[in-house]
Amino acid sequence: QLHLVESGGGSVQAGGSLRLSCAASGRTFNGAPMGWFRQAPGKEREFVAAITWTGVIRDYADSVKGRFTVSRESGKSAVDLQLNSLKPEDTAVYYCAAGTTWRERTDVLKWRSWGQGTQVTVSS
Repeated sequence: QLHLVESGGGSVQAGGSLRLSCAASGRTFNGAPMGWFRQAPGKEREFVAAITWTGVIRDYADSVKGRFTVSRESGKSAVDLQLNSLKPEDTAVYYCAAGTTWRERTDVLKWRSWGQGTQVTVSS
């Protein structure tokens, strides 16, 4: 079974930056993308970003495009998310995910493994 652990959350003021990291252990999904989702209080979990196994292709939600950057070392079961120009509406628990196809990357129901989440709080 794949075990994902996120780190790097915290509290910042609007305009600030954070870097989230996710490390995987155990059974890995070789060749599969990894991704990030977030869930704000009272809202559904939503897609934030995804990256292919090689790290060459990336995709972002429109709400974070140009501000967040997802990265991974090619062939490694670990992924980072750089959050810049943070806004109060970015406040949420951020989750790392693994185990889906690229076509299904934005569908929260199609990912097989999830981390425990890390809190990001942005104050105005």
